[in-house]
Amino acid sequence: MSIELNLESDPGEQQSRFPEAYAVLREAIEAQAFPGCAFGLLHNGKVSLLDSLGKFTYDHAQSPAVAPDTLYDVASLTKVVSTTSAAMLLHQRGQLDLETPMGELLPGFVIGRDPSQHARRVTIRHMLAHSSGLPGYVPLFHTATTPYAVLRGCLELPIEAEPGTRAEYSDPGFILLGKALEAILREELAPWVRREVFLPIGMTSSRYCPGPHLRAEIPPTEEDELFRQRRIQGEVQDEHAFLLKGAGGHAGLFSNVPDLLRFALSVLEPDSNLLFAPKTIELFAQRQAPKGSSRALGWDTPSEESSSGNFFSANSIGHLGYSGCSLWIDRDAKLAVILLTNRTWPNRESQLIRTVRPAFHDAIRKAL
Repeated sequence: MSIELNLESDPGEQQSRFPEAYAVLREAIEAQAFPGCAFGLLHNGKVSLLDSLGKFTYDHAQSPAVAPDTLYDVASLTKVVSTTSAAMLLHQRGQLDLETPMGELLPGFVIGRDPSQHARRVTIRHMLAHSSGLPGYVPLFHTATTPYAVLRGCLELPIEAEPGTRAEYSDPGFILLGKALEAILREELAPWVRREVFLPIGMTSSRYCPGPHLRAEIPPTEEDELFRQRRIQGEVQDEHAFLLKGAGGHAGLFSNVPDLLRFALSVLEPDSNLLFAPKTIELFAQRQAPKGSSRALGWDTPSEESSSGNFFSANSIGHLGYSGCSLWIDRDAKLAVILLTNRTWPNRESQLIRTVRPAFHDAIRKAL
């Protein structure tokens, strides 16, 4: 069942075929949008592009060069590759009803709240669509020091809007969603996803909490002067995922371009790998309420000024990662583009990735 990647051309041919895309990335490195990157393109079932540029850090004399299979902290790509994938498979197997109230799976979500409050009407669907009414981000790590404290903090957050009426991308929502799925699985999400999603399709490099022997082979994400007071390399950058022992429903996954291309192929050619059924992909790829939201179930879709650029169809799905990673899949054009970077090195100030991503995707599409 493992998905084999079929590479069409060597790096030299790739550069001659996609000169503008390479130029975009080289200029980004020169402008210090990120020190290096790995990237890939899947088109009509074949890998048309798999390459890398730059270094782990801006210390070019000492820093290792990025390779096409370099492992990165993919941050919120965890939300689709792990958590949403688990929801898709559980729904497909008849174990997850999208209309299940969160309070049935996590009683602490409603216990202690006024019965008239919105929390009792929040469902799994709302959590996947980022329309639960939960806030987008709350720095619980300033006071929380344990996994329990993070979970308790998320459970007690106010539901600020009627479920389904406001779309706000929410990390706490996906932390809670991951815990809700664990209540169904009766085990932790990370080992279940590795067994049920990653290994069946050959994603053998993808993992949570890389061992100490791997850390030097992973680009660092940050010189953390706020929370851990050290260089973050080979351990998850997200503070809440760190407190959740490296594995949250929202972040924590480390992966590389070849593995993510395999994952994309499992979405683009569902009949070939027995992972996701076509009707499951179709269901989870549909935009959800409220009107005007670009959010599908777990996935994002192209919006105005999208990171996917100007040429991905409305039938596309994808996601971004805070560390500078992205995955976009165009189901009409049968293609997927992966870009992995550590744009937060050495700190989180640069926002140049916002212009790099659409320019890179446009360059790829023009070349095709």
